[in-house]
Amino acid sequence: MKLRHLILLLVILILAFLLLMPTKVEPVAWKPQTAPSLTEGVYADNQRLKSAKQVGPGDIEGPEALLLEEDFLITGLHDGRLLRTSLDGQQRQVLADTGGRPLGLARHPNGLLVIADGVKGLLSLDAQGRLTALTTEANGLKFGFTDDVAIDKSGHYAYFSDASSRWGYGHDGEAIIEHGGDGRLLRYDFQTGKTSVLLDKLEFANGVTLGPEDAYVLVNETGAYRISRYWLTGPKAGTHDLFIDNLPGLPDNLAFNGRDRFWVALYTPRNPLLDGTAGHPFVRKMIVRAMTVVPKPVEKRGFVLGLDLDGKVIANLQDASDGNYSPITTAREYGDWLYFGSLKATHMARMPLDAALK
Repeated sequence: MKLRHLILLLVILILAFLLLMPTKVEPVAWKPQTAPSLTEGVYADNQRLKSAKQVGPGDIEGPEALLLEEDFLITGLHDGRLLRTSLDGQQRQVLADTGGRPLGLARHPNGLLVIADGVKGLLSLDAQGRLTALTTEANGLKFGFTDDVAIDKSGHYAYFSDASSRWGYGHDGEAIIEHGGDGRLLRYDFQTGKTSVLLDKLEFANGVTLGPEDAYVLVNETGAYRISRYWLTGPKAGTHDLFIDNLPGLPDNLAFNGRDRFWVALYTPRNPLLDGTAGHPFVRKMIVRAMTVVPKPVEKRGFVLGLDLDGKVIANLQDASDGNYSPITTAREYGDWLYFGSLKATHMARMPLDAALK
């Protein structure tokens, strides 16, 4: 009898926790499209990423951003450091420590290293190692989660994302479950120092890259499983559309090879629980409470897509086997290799480009 009472009490306490524990998350109802199949079709499961090999010793944490130039890689780490390494990862140099979390990197034509820092905003690093805050707000609203950055060929503008003005770095799960549409695509003018908003109401604005001839800029909407495009030149200038929609996973960073293809890193495949409760804010709020004490239901799968200039899938790279390299949050093409970075892994990785494009 006592055991039955204890079990009943435990159930009551769990229900009270799920129903009543205070949380800032205020989920918004929405209706996602049916997730694409991972068993057949263009996104069919495979182990092509299994050939990815470790780059350098496995003793760094979260090499998220990747900038490849000459014979070196530059990456940003969880502890705030900017690390410059040889392509094999053996030679290393710490360039700076932002004191935040560098998530995106781009090189200005004048030599400045421009950093999208999830905590500090949009920064620059000069050749003398001096860090400067370029911008931390737009239209009177401070950035909550500066995520990625790309610079046009002229060096006039930096295009960057604020994933969420409401949720800061480390609270991506809450922001995505809330689905509040508080992400923005922004533009910083190096000549005037002004920051303007190109797109708002984005669902966790993440990776950013410019297209051919800087005609448009793409931004990943992680929480909506899509890539939006904002036109910068031509008859569509100032308008936006969808480059690709209903992706099979949560798109993270985005990169252009400068010629004919884009690479999209998917943090994890779509989650049936997340999609299935999209229209039920009350249930999603309980999920948020549960995630404070149980692991997030994130599948550990390496996942990268290659897209052509029309947004068609030309490469589907996956690996769900034990010990896979994941989550892959950045994929960048350089020479004969495709390099990978990760928000949480302890090293970078790469695979031959010809193997990725087979």
